[in-house]
Amino acid sequence: MAKHDIPAEPGSASPAAAGSASPAAAAAVAESALPLDDRIDKLRRQFPILSRKTYLNSNSLGALSLRSVEERRRFEDLWHEMGAAAWYEIWVAKLEEVREQFGRTIKAEADTIALMSSVSAAVSVVWGAIAASLRGTGRDKVVLTELDFPTVGHHFLSQRANGLEVKIVPSPDGIHVPLESIRAAVDERTALLATSHVFFTSGNTQDAAELTRIAHDAGAFILLDAYQSNGQLAIDAGALGVDFLVGGALKWLCGGPGMAYLHVNPGVRLDPVTLSWFGVENQFLFDIRDATPRADARRFELGTPAAGVAYTAAGGLSIVLEYGIRAIQQRNRLLANDLRERLSDLGYRLHQASDPAARSALVLVEHDGDAAAAVRHLAARDVVVDHRGPLVRFSPHFYNTLEDNERAVAALAEI
Repeated sequence: MAKHDIPAEPGSASPAAAGSASPAAAAAVAESALPLDDRIDKLRRQFPILSRKTYLNSNSLGALSLRSVEERRRFEDLWHEMGAAAWYEIWVAKLEEVREQFGRTIKAEADTIALMSSVSAAVSVVWGAIAASLRGTGRDKVVLTELDFPTVGHHFLSQRANGLEVKIVPSPDGIHVPLESIRAAVDERTALLATSHVFFTSGNTQDAAELTRIAHDAGAFILLDAYQSNGQLAIDAGALGVDFLVGGALKWLCGGPGMAYLHVNPGVRLDPVTLSWFGVENQFLFDIRDATPRADARRFELGTPAAGVAYTAAGGLSIVLEYGIRAIQQRNRLLANDLRERLSDLGYRLHQASDPAARSALVLVEHDGDAAAAVRHLAARDVVVDHRGPLVRFSPHFYNTLEDNERAVAALAEI
């Protein structure tokens, strides 16, 4: 693991720079100030893995809650008891509940939310609608960045054979992409700017409002990938003005795999080119001749959402909403800053934005050796993290504590 002396960030509130007595004293002060501490024991009991592991991997998979397990058991009990009748009386209502929950996490109404199996599905249906609406206009270009998650790039690269130009804006440091570089790439030929709110390999938070202005000033649509921000950062989709926002339950929302969503701005007047049973206005008329799209975001849904997965997602979402995303963001920021400081004090080289305000709860350590081996070493000591290439990724979430940070750093220091 690479180590060297790291200067304090400009404007940072490091204990040494502030003249605090000691790191231990600073940690004690920080712990007393952590939001949600008065409920942390109750919260941690909801997540059984925390009694056995130091779990700092929510950026890959949120911990499974007892509430999600109970919700899933309720789904199975209904299936046993009612069979298909559960669909009409109960499961359809649960799907609407999950749309409403996802909406609340980004301050959006339920009718702006379409349930999806994955971000890949969401990107596919969005691009189909955009491409059809702009055919013949000369807008045949999509702009991405090299730090976006590959699934977004893979979809658009697969469309080059159909005449799509894909512009991938480079990063000068592997941490951020300058807004001026994105602005220079988005022009009168751009149909869509598709990029991340938080980059998965640096934790850098992009200015979503400015990205939206860049796209709209050029007459282009914007799709914001919020999978790495939703649940750890407060988001107001309406205030941002994004056309499309995608996310899911898998990571910071603690709802497990298989349940993603697409938020569609009510001002977007596009219809999908792939219309499903759940996307038509009168689905329960079962009329094969009627393909009238719904007026709300559900017109983008690609078939019957997975009811069992929705129950699991509902459990995690309900906990996040109960504790409040703004309070979660505040707690996560303090936990992440504490973890960064502990690592910096031991000389580890951090892969992070130079501006502290642009950092999220992803904490990445640059590794000169075998990052996968480092992750295995930590796992053998019941510390769960992951890696991407040479970067070891830690992600403290609202159910973590300063003691978790201490254990993780001590285990890392053994290498």
